[in-house]
Amino acid sequence: MARILAIDFGKVRTGLAITDELQIIASGLTTVNTKELIPFLKDYIAKEHVELFVVGEPKQMDATASESEALIIPFLQKLTKAIPQIPVIRVDERFTSKMAFQTMIDGGLKKKQRKNKALIDEISATLILQSYLYSK
Repeated sequence: MARILAIDFGKVRTGLAITDELQIIASGLTTVNTKELIPFLKDYIAKEHVELFVVGEPKQMDATASESEALIIPFLQKLTKAIPQIPVIRVDERFTSKMAFQTMIDGGLKKKQRKNKALIDEISATLILQSYLYSK
């Protein structure tokens, strides 16, 4: 089987998570500068077999699209043009940042470590991926 890669897209940096080859476990991969995201993904899929991109879909409490969706749509167009062989699905990402922060607290990370926004993005991507795995 191939891996599934989750993307928690952000204006400045983007968190990434990946499954194992059996698609059972979601693990944080890294956080990359958003400007370098497409080249990073191309390089990654050249080394690893990825069959699906799961991209977070930010929504308001009333399930309407959030403002950041306006940034994600152009990225999705670039992604499907740059890597057309891998399909993209969207997963509701409401509360993932708050859940990521709580995960850091529960994991015993010190206050200074919890200020690491890149780590929050990576954990958020992992939560998005875990949500997808639970739903499939």
